[in-house]
Amino acid sequence: MVRTIFSAKRLFAALLVAACACVRAAPEPAAVSTPLQAPPAAGVGGLADPIMNLLGERGLLRPLDSAALVESVRNSVRDTASDLVMQAMNFLGVPYRRGGNTEEAGFDCSGFTRHIFEGSVGLVLPRRADEQAKAAGLLNINRQELKPGDLVFFNTMKRTFSHVGIYVGDDKFIHSPRTGSEVRIEDMRDAYWARRFTGARRADLSAAAAQLPTSR
Repeated sequence: MVRTIFSAKRLFAALLVAACACVRAAPEPAAVSTPLQAPPAAGVGGLADPIMNLLGERGLLRPLDSAALVESVRNSVRDTASDLVMQAMNFLGVPYRRGGNTEEAGFDCSGFTRHIFEGSVGLVLPRRADEQAKAAGLLNINRQELKPGDLVFFNTMKRTFSHVGIYVGDDKFIHSPRTGSEVRIEDMRDAYWARRFTGARRADLSAAAAQLPTSR
């Protein structure tokens, strides 16, 4: 039933995953002899990578106005953090459920982040948001240092670290918000989230992924 209700959103997630797969399937150049050129004024439409086009069209990236930024984002779609983000997007539209840990039952905020980290890189996070913020081995990250795959925390219940989501880039994060809502992407620059942001944590995703079975 969930897959039927939210088929349109799942289609978008599937397109993102497919586009990412297309990018990875393309052969890498033997060497980079010249720097990337800045995209045309029209924005991401001139980029060859389909994943970049999709993210731009959906408002997940700001206009790309420099070769350095193009190169940075292009490279990011090939790393472990982006695999985690893409998997999180597969669950767009799944309803919020207090205490929920699965797609079928629904997710609460920390159930969602725990499910994504365990399923994508094999890292088992504590169950509650405040416990995730204090988990051993996670690095405390400043707001200006955020990268895709970082955990972002907010005070939404008059309690520090009472809500958690996953940073996806360009000041956006994906999370399971509250009762009556569903997994979605929101902008951390919005006043509500900006004044409630309480910190971020980063896991060593590459190390975690390296411990997964090779059949993954």
